[in-house]
Amino acid sequence: MRGQADELARLVADSHVVEQAAERIGSGRIYVVGTGTSFHAANQGAYLLRLAGADAMAVSAADSALWGPAPAPEEALILLSHRGTKRYTSEVLSRARDEGVKTVSIGGVGSGADIETVAQERSGTFTVSHLGALVRLAQLASLFGAPLDLDAIPHAVAAALAAPSPAVELPKRGIDFVGSGPNQWTAAEGALKVREAARVFASAFATEQLLHGPGFALEENDALICLDGGGPGAERLTELSAAIESRGARVYRFRAADLGEPLSIFPLTVIVQRIALEFALRLNTDPDDVAPPVWKTMQR
Repeated sequence: MRGQADELARLVADSHVVEQAAERIGSGRIYVVGTGTSFHAANQGAYLLRLAGADAMAVSAADSALWGPAPAPEEALILLSHRGTKRYTSEVLSRARDEGVKTVSIGGVGSGADIETVAQERSGTFTVSHLGALVRLAQLASLFGAPLDLDAIPHAVAAALAAPSPAVELPKRGIDFVGSGPNQWTAAEGALKVREAARVFASAFATEQLLHGPGFALEENDALICLDGGGPGAERLTELSAAIESRGARVYRFRAADLGEPLSIFPLTVIVQRIALEFALRLNTDPDDVAPPVWKTMQR
């Protein structure tokens, strides 16, 4: 995690291969596909591409492979995979290539990806690899016309890493993450990281989804992490967090709106990574070893 800002600065300065990929994608519908953390990135990537006016949608790899939707030959596929080994992401990419779909893969060094991010991580939680994929997606969106200040990303990540501890206390029962717009997927990443790294029960919701039902279960034994990137959902998120706090739940609010909502996903992701790491250290779990051998076999 500590090296993320330097790695992202290197990627921001390395745009040639992304420019080539943007030319290949063209102007048709773009499917952004991934699994797990990469599915969170796919949703945020599709959002960034839509800021540029692209017709982009995110689909989980298993859905695309087994039920659809899947790209047609006149459309394009952006495939996200840290190592290039997951069963359904590999199947989606192979099928798309066989059918003549315009494809661009994004992944770690040595994964065989068209656009590489960073060296393979030892940790299965994928921190810098995840942010690296988001930078590559932001670069593509910028090339399509999205108004993104890419040079600000490494500085924002460095500041989030250098900031004081998030100081989130372990809840007695469960912890929920919530965000609006692109940060509903930052929330999903936070819950995933806490489960993987610390083995703590965690859930994630978009603001309206938490409001209309699930939020009723939160009380004094629970905690809520609010991720506010500004934007049109910020006021509603504030109202929701206040209502849940009034029920006795401990509410933690993190705001990163200086760069605008689109790029808030970078510093807010660092914050949830730090929460997961701090939980793991307190509970003496190994944040780098995320699954027993039999589970790792199933994850392929």
